[in-house]
Amino acid sequence: MRREILRMERVTYKEQGITTLRDFELNIFEGEILGLLPINAYGLQSFLRILRRNPPLYYGYVYYMDTMVDSWQDMKRRNNRISIIGGKSSLVDGQSVLSNIFILRPGFRQEILRMNLLRKQLQPFLDDIGLSVSPDTPVEKLTVFERVVVEILRAVVAGDHLIVLLEISTLINDSEIMRLHGIMKHYADRGTSFLYISPHFEEILQICDRAAIMTNGSIVKMLYGKQMNTETLENFENEYDIMVRSRLNTRKHSRKRELVFEVKNLCGEFIKNLNFQVRSGECLVIQFEDNRIYQEFLQFITGNKSALKRKFFIKGKAVNPCKNQKMAVILEQPGHTMLFNTMSYLDNLCMSVDLRVPSVWRNRNIRKSIRREYSPILGEEVFDKKISSLTEIEKTELVYARIMLQKPKIVFCVQPFKGADMVHRMRIWELQEMFLSRGISVVILAINMADALSLADRIIRIEPNTTLIEYERKDFNRLPMNLPWSRLYKQS
Repeated sequence: MRREILRMERVTYKEQGITTLRDFELNIFEGEILGLLPINAYGLQSFLRILRRNPPLYYGYVYYMDTMVDSWQDMKRRNNRISIIGGKSSLVDGQSVLSNIFILRPGFRQEILRMNLLRKQLQPFLDDIGLSVSPDTPVEKLTVFERVVVEILRAVVAGDHLIVLLEISTLINDSEIMRLHGIMKHYADRGTSFLYISPHFEEILQICDRAAIMTNGSIVKMLYGKQMNTETLENFENEYDIMVRSRLNTRKHSRKRELVFEVKNLCGEFIKNLNFQVRSGECLVIQFEDNRIYQEFLQFITGNKSALKRKFFIKGKAVNPCKNQKMAVILEQPGHTMLFNTMSYLDNLCMSVDLRVPSVWRNRNIRKSIRREYSPILGEEVFDKKISSLTEIEKTELVYARIMLQKPKIVFCVQPFKGADMVHRMRIWELQEMFLSRGISVVILAINMADALSLADRIIRIEPNTTLIEYERKDFNRLPMNLPWSRLYKQS
């Protein structure tokens, strides 16, 4: 009989009087890789907090390693030895891989550091998983993939029996995902358990034998055996699925559309002679196989890094990306990166229109007209709210509406679906479709495809040497079946 590593039994948890988890039940066995598919994000952060911190419960019990560690009656609060690995690194910058894995971990008690001995102890761990990293490498110089693996390695060395991976696919590319899965299986065979949290069921199917579906702070279904297939997913994403299928059947893509944007011979530290074109009203997805190329391209289009002149063109005219109103960039998680809490809702909305309409700040009638025009899209009540009180979806809608008001020719969306639950992803999808219906080109920049395939007219994959592999929509059926939404193109 397999040993249970974690059991959560009838857990109800409240934060500030609001119930965020209700009758939550979950168990994970030793050496298991369990998938968790959150249909919405409600209660997910509370769940992660309970795993690590054992906060007071309203009701229920939590068992870890055969010991009750939290209950509605227990007042002892101890942290569980569970690692959670996600977008934010828990490694200490300025320190080496060796120091982070051995010296800085809880329970390390050597008063005299024998560095050569520690290096010899670490090297078999690195060799075991095929990680070619020097123990003396500062962690800030690691690639994102190497950072994730080092965090897993630190958890294994520390003796953590459960490792939680949170939306890892938004951080690393497809080939690195496959390498990561191999490492997870390696440690799972040795008894380490993993909880793999992803908003995409296709991704969970690649690595997990069982999956839990979470919505509104509860586990609503456990899947295993024959239920682990994409047909099961359609029952939970029915509305989203219908939207995407409808667009797929009605959308027409033509190479005869007007050329609106070009990148010509763009070079940088990692980018070598990058060239591509975007046509009017087209949705182009650019997937980067190298995180360094992705970061450098992002620096170019946001103005954080200067390119040589005449590299970016809009309708044949050379432009500076960060100083041209015909080009816009929506950053990753824009509700946190593109809004100003000290400004009103309407002021945030009008920020990008002042170059086109200089009198917007002086003329109240113009601002009233903007409010009337965008109330049907945003809702009337949000205009009287503070930015800090908006929901995540309302913040996203505000940023997208600001860009619509700017009326650019092209919008770059940086990992637009990252960190969004299904309801949020559906709204982002609708807003991007709104751009396209207005003739605005959309370029989605991504490390992992996520939901981008559901909207794409064309895909460009940029290899580590800046070689481009291009897919027209008629070629989408050649994409890997495990990509989210690829099943639609296999069927068509």
